[in-house]
Amino acid sequence: MQVNITLNPSASRNYTVFIDELSRICLDVKVLIVTNTTVSALHLKSLKPMIQARELHTLILPDGEMYKNFESLQLILNACFEHRLDRKSVLIAFGGGVIGDMTGFAASIFQRGIEFIQIPTTLLAQVDASVGGKTGINNPYGKNLIGSFWQPRAVYCESLFLKTLPKREFAAGVAEIIKMAVTFDSDFFAWLETHDLYDEKHLRHAVHSSIAIKADIVSQDETEQGIRAVLNYGHTFAHVIENQTQYTTYLHGEAVAIGMVMANTLARHLELLSEEECHRIQTLLEKYLLPTRYIIDDVDMFYTHFFLDKKSANDAITFILPHEIGGYTIAKGIEKERVLDALKECNAS
Repeated sequence: MQVNITLNPSASRNYTVFIDELSRICLDVKVLIVTNTTVSALHLKSLKPMIQARELHTLILPDGEMYKNFESLQLILNACFEHRLDRKSVLIAFGGGVIGDMTGFAASIFQRGIEFIQIPTTLLAQVDASVGGKTGINNPYGKNLIGSFWQPRAVYCESLFLKTLPKREFAAGVAEIIKMAVTFDSDFFAWLETHDLYDEKHLRHAVHSSIAIKADIVSQDETEQGIRAVLNYGHTFAHVIENQTQYTTYLHGEAVAIGMVMANTLARHLELLSEEECHRIQTLLEKYLLPTRYIIDDVDMFYTHFFLDKKSANDAITFILPHEIGGYTIAKGIEKERVLDALKECNAS
């Protein structure tokens, strides 16, 4: 099963997302696999025989969002230099979204850019983070504020790697699937309401459908000048939550689930979403035991943090809000008091 990513030929090359089709990757160059302690213990032994290369090296980083920083980026670049990689060499990101984002960013800046391949091992990375070429690291000011757009050479999504996912990690990926259904496909959302993603056949369909949605959006808007920003539904709120909790309390998908509920509350205040639709979305999130509530200590401080979001410009906040299930609104210039009222309601509910 495959999904093709077709991009503007003047900007980037096209590539393919392969679903359950990884057998052997042949690369007559030096290759560096970048992974983490968790994934390497579980799957590195089974991956290595699938990679045929002139030289094959491995870098194992600590596991966790708190390591998505300059220090880890430097470790990747140091490994590239130590193993004498050159401009024809290839990096392989073998892990979740953190590994994929950092490895892609390192590939984009090592010797002004080399190729990399994504082999995502989490559901979240398979349906979202590995597709579309967003790369980067976090810093004290926020999430993914330093990075680049750098498309992979190919993406290999293998259901085999999902079998060892903890339930929280699995649910975090489901949040991103729900996110895409809410804003782009009401039929897919209705399908999700009636099908259990713990069933392997249903999960395979959901992964393919989610990647197809994202592929279509990225093909239209590679560098997020318009419609691609809609994929950040729930993220404007989630990034504040992650920063305030220092990336240690919630998995990214868990923060996105809470952020979606917050965005839905604001959408309901603006009469874009009905009470019943809010309930349907929250019920589907809670079906997979995702958190849907976060207590804000200081509502004004939370609001101020929105201005560090990448979608904000000219001191104005841009919110991605659902407009009925299956639609969206890119909302700009919402009065501060209306946003604060929605945040206060989230606190009180």
